[in-house]
Amino acid sequence: MKVIHVAGTKGKGSTCTFTESILRSCGFHTGLFTSPHLMDVRERFQLDGVNISEEKFLKYFWWCWNKLKEKTDDDIPMPAYFRFLALLAFKIFSAEQVDVAVLEVGLGGKFDATNVVKAPVVCGISSLGYDHMEILGNTLGEIAGEKAGIFKKGVPAYTAPQPEEAMTALKQRASELGVSLQVVDPLEPHHLKDQHLGLHGEHQYINAGLAVALASTWLEKQGHKDTLPLNRTDPLPDHFIRGLSSASLQGRAQIVPDSQVNSEEDKDCSLVFYLDGAHSPESMEVCGKWFSHVTKDDTRLPSSLEQSHTSRSQKILLFNCMSVRDPMRLLPCLLDASTQNGVHFDLALFVPNQSQHTKLGSNTSAPAEPEQIDLSWQLSLQTVWEKLLQDKGINTTKSSDTSKVFDSLPVAIEWLRRNARENQSTSFQVLVTGSLHLVGDVLRIIKK
Repeated sequence: MKVIHVAGTKGKGSTCTFTESILRSCGFHTGLFTSPHLMDVRERFQLDGVNISEEKFLKYFWWCWNKLKEKTDDDIPMPAYFRFLALLAFKIFSAEQVDVAVLEVGLGGKFDATNVVKAPVVCGISSLGYDHMEILGNTLGEIAGEKAGIFKKGVPAYTAPQPEEAMTALKQRASELGVSLQVVDPLEPHHLKDQHLGLHGEHQYINAGLAVALASTWLEKQGHKDTLPLNRTDPLPDHFIRGLSSASLQGRAQIVPDSQVNSEEDKDCSLVFYLDGAHSPESMEVCGKWFSHVTKDDTRLPSSLEQSHTSRSQKILLFNCMSVRDPMRLLPCLLDASTQNGVHFDLALFVPNQSQHTKLGSNTSAPAEPEQIDLSWQLSLQTVWEKLLQDKGINTTKSSDTSKVFDSLPVAIEWLRRNARENQSTSFQVLVTGSLHLVGDVLRIIKK
């Protein structure tokens, strides 16, 4: 299998998406394995840029499941969720005979299930930062050491620009293995002949630059020298630009008008969700900037909304993060980035995620009844938020005016819809962030 293997803290999913899209534009039969999924587990397995069909998914799922069942018992149990899915990806890509398999590391690198690949064609490391420290270590050096675990002797590797401490650790591991590690500069708009990237946000130029290096090296190693970029300064070949501009990834800087509210007879209702799965301090900052820029410049909204008579906008944050993450590091980054770019949140809503179903097997418990839901985490997020507002002198009113905790996501969405209907001269702009699971849950509700 001709594998491109990508690790990193931020942007590894985007880098993989760009890389796959470039190679598909060059005419290759592609496989892409990413995580997590937002609405349907089949999103993790793409063939030629499309989620695997239900029919094929079921065929390969049961093939793997039954093979494993024959060999497992109390002493050797079934593999854990992500290991099973990684195994399934290998089965799918080999059975479908893809030309290239682009694999996104699940967590870390060294001990990740995808790292069973012994000889990838090329490896990439996207931007590094602080995440999963309870597993990967507390310094950027330790985290980088884990990610560099995907380097293999004699396999070329590329990295996005990194903080010094991280770069030192990557270079050290590379030199131990005799790996040529090259730092890739972000793309510039002229490389794309001023076309837009398919994924929004300034940071995507970093991921796109890495993707171009990975795709080019893959093409070169497979003997397709005729399709390569001539150099690093001229505009890219057309098929590269086509791939980069048509790439798409749900839940990253995604704007979704709520069809239920916005399609009603009264065109003055406006509720728009701005979704971004940011969940590390660095990506929170990028997310805050992006939200500020796109809400200031509302040209991206459908024309029916532009012509409406909405005179003011309400900026609302809908937030949750996993309890292993530190809200004291996430929320300040988001608030500072928004404030510095001239956006103030009128209200913050804290909700539990809906999707707790990530186990395989029959021991998944049904969703908790309302009285069993533990909201202590959401209440602690609210406390952090309120304290931030006070420290920055933003909030002098009582907290019930600036934040709310809901016991479920559907209740929060219904509350937003009701408010949008009752306040027709106001456009409601809701930033959903902090967790890709939350983003997926929101998409599932608003796309029904």
